[in-house]
Amino acid sequence: MKLLWLDLNSSYAHSSLALPALHAQIADDTTIEWCTVSATINENTGMVVNQIYHHQPDIIAATNWLFNHEQLLHIVSRAKALLPHCCIVLGGPEFLGNNEAFLRKNKFVNGVFRGEGEEVFPIWLKVWNHPVNEWNQISGLCYLDESDQYKDNGIARVMNFSQLVSPEKSRFFNWSKPFVQLETTRGCFNTCAFCVSGGEKPVRTISLEAIRERLNVIHQHGIKNVRVLDRTFNYNNKRAKELLHLFCEYAPDICFHLEIHPALLSEELKEELAILPNGLLHLEAGIQSLREPVLEKSRRIGKLSDALQGLKYLCSLKNMETHADLIAGLPLYHLSEIFEDVRTLAEYGAGEIQLESLKLLPGTEMRRRAEELGIQYSPLPPYEVLQTKEISVEELQTAHYLSRLLDGFYNTPTWRSLTRTLILENPHFLHELLDHLVQTDVIDTPLSLEKRGLILYNFCKNHYPDYMTQVSIAWIEAGMSLKKIPAEKVKTKRQVPPDNWEIIYGSYRENLRLCFLPIDEEGHGYWFGFESEIQKIEPVFKAKRLS
Repeated sequence: MKLLWLDLNSSYAHSSLALPALHAQIADDTTIEWCTVSATINENTGMVVNQIYHHQPDIIAATNWLFNHEQLLHIVSRAKALLPHCCIVLGGPEFLGNNEAFLRKNKFVNGVFRGEGEEVFPIWLKVWNHPVNEWNQISGLCYLDESDQYKDNGIARVMNFSQLVSPEKSRFFNWSKPFVQLETTRGCFNTCAFCVSGGEKPVRTISLEAIRERLNVIHQHGIKNVRVLDRTFNYNNKRAKELLHLFCEYAPDICFHLEIHPALLSEELKEELAILPNGLLHLEAGIQSLREPVLEKSRRIGKLSDALQGLKYLCSLKNMETHADLIAGLPLYHLSEIFEDVRTLAEYGAGEIQLESLKLLPGTEMRRRAEELGIQYSPLPPYEVLQTKEISVEELQTAHYLSRLLDGFYNTPTWRSLTRTLILENPHFLHELLDHLVQTDVIDTPLSLEKRGLILYNFCKNHYPDYMTQVSIAWIEAGMSLKKIPAEKVKTKRQVPPDNWEIIYGSYRENLRLCFLPIDEEGHGYWFGFESEIQKIEPVFKAKRLS
């Protein structure tokens, strides 16, 4: 029997764990011939189908996500037409709800799995070609039986999570990506109504020793970034502390990216976080909203006051960066509150502010209660909220534009500090820049770092002239051309050091090429030193004379 796995990702930087996780459990089964076709959602459909057809598989399996849903169905429907005897089975978060309508609409799909597949997929492979009535004992499997009746065998959960063979032992584990993913727990203690993991209890864990063994393998492969997939890293502060000690063993070679719940930070864990090596952690702080009624309606565990206190602490740490996220479209959440919350997060010093639109995912409580909550949403992936009682269609579009603004300026290291300053010192800045980006029709256009700098400089020139020097400094330190307009005041020819200056970083040498950014007519300003051609590299030296 030949099984083809279709690995369809958003880009080649990403890779799903599904294939190696499933394969690892039955890698020794010689009755199964495994083959793969890897592609991105942007590739030619016909080319991908041709690759599948070339293999002549008996089974096609794939994981269905929000981002690949449409393209995946185009591919497998064509494959089924060319290979009518091929059995197509899908899994993934798209199938955590009721799947009857999907299966009736897409008859080329033989079955879909709800939940975790490591234990049940191998069982199905033993009966895949038997009459479908023999599939009724396979947990998590949904299908139409021989009488065209919908069968739903519930949600599969791997209770012996610690006993699974790790994905890294599969020959299909992809070591070529810029990061790898690691689960140390599965499940979630939280009850968030918008999340597919809400109420997924119990939380199942892997021993520290087993995690160390896996990290040793990851380290041996030279991986620099590990994304910990745990829904809430600090659901148990004692375990979180032990994991942090374990992660320290791999500093500075590996940076760990993980999600943390700011409301659940113990004082002991705070102390541990504060003494970690620089750059060991990159944190995602789940906050979603800074409004108590919104969080209560969303059934998120934890007091808002504790969450704000915890988030403020995390953002204050200099040895790591903490990102925070907000969700537009949550019940009771108004657009004006979103703008205010962005300013608050900027005040805390959040490394990035991610503003996403709510998606009513299959299997979530909020999707089941959408009508009751007054939420209108798209029936097709990604199931984005279109309107609520509190936020209109137009306001949600504004929130989308605000997200684009944050990604382009605040979430970009070059412009972050200046954007944060402008947000905090000018209550109307966000609205004014947003209006400017919309009116000039660039808000939804991919913009280079340089183009964003030009936009910001000209905007400040017209609206906030006191900040033009700061834009110029950021421009210079990013190593961008000194011949472009944000550097229009910079003097580059025959610059010599003043009698006295305050060195900010680097050390001055006579072979450095100096440029000078004046701030007044009295010779005050900033000096930058470059190793070579000034328009091509970042400065290695900076000094100022402001008095």
